[in-house]
Amino acid sequence: MKFKYALSALALAVAGPALADCNSVSMSDVGWTDITTTTSTAKHVLEALGYDVDVKILSVPVTYASLESDDLDLFLGAWIPAQSGNLDPYVAAGEIDILATNLEGTVYTLAVPTYTFDKGLKTFADIANFKDSLDGKIYGIEPGNEGNAYLVSLTEKEGTGLTGFEVVESSEQGMLAQVARAYEKQEDVVFLGWAPHPMNANFSLAYLPGGEEFFGGVGTVQTLSRAGYAAECPNTGKLFSQISFTLDMENMIMGQILDQGMDPDEATMAWIKDNKDTVMGWIDGVTTADGGDAAAALSAAFGY
Repeated sequence: MKFKYALSALALAVAGPALADCNSVSMSDVGWTDITTTTSTAKHVLEALGYDVDVKILSVPVTYASLESDDLDLFLGAWIPAQSGNLDPYVAAGEIDILATNLEGTVYTLAVPTYTFDKGLKTFADIANFKDSLDGKIYGIEPGNEGNAYLVSLTEKEGTGLTGFEVVESSEQGMLAQVARAYEKQEDVVFLGWAPHPMNANFSLAYLPGGEEFFGGVGTVQTLSRAGYAAECPNTGKLFSQISFTLDMENMIMGQILDQGMDPDEATMAWIKDNKDTVMGWIDGVTTADGGDAAAALSAAFGY
């Protein structure tokens, strides 16, 4: 009997690791409202198809490490080119796969209110001239964010004009609260801004050229998976290769969340119910988790 068990163990070892549990899907939400929006939307679709979904709140560096270690399946929030420096080595090493571009036309760089821009703060190079009125501060988002790290590097490097500035790290909400206070008083402020986001409707903003080395110009958002995920779980792999969003869609939903206080899951569910054609387009060639009719499952779940 011992010999038999030894052969069984050897057979398992030769066969390789156990098959992935494709009925459960884990995704990262890094706490930005746009990624909360897209992740919640995908979660609703997955659950309607019969999948168990686990959304983990992780920073971007931890998200990439978790994809590398196969502790996470998917991430819908790789802002390119801003995250390329962190992402590219994982992709080159075959540790993370790029499944799709889920959004085009993004902008991400330092921004100022239009009234500050009109005073002459029109580029990165002009920031030093406004050090006093800016109180020597540049407002970033959460600690560990690549954009923050790049700005910190500029404050530590001679010749950038930003030596002596402090990059204030907090969160998306904390940064925008500071911007709102300055905006109400018409005070100068410089901060990390991006589109899509309701900040572009709530404030009259100007984005500053000069950071293209890191931030690039117009960008994209990519959907990532752990290596080999689409081959192991072809049904959800196909689904996520087909899910894409628009600037208008994200701006509208983020506005409902941030400005109207709607719960993200309620806001995204309302959008899904109002956008049958788009959602049905995502499931072309996709089945339910148990191999059933995906269109029928979504129609039942969303009232189509």
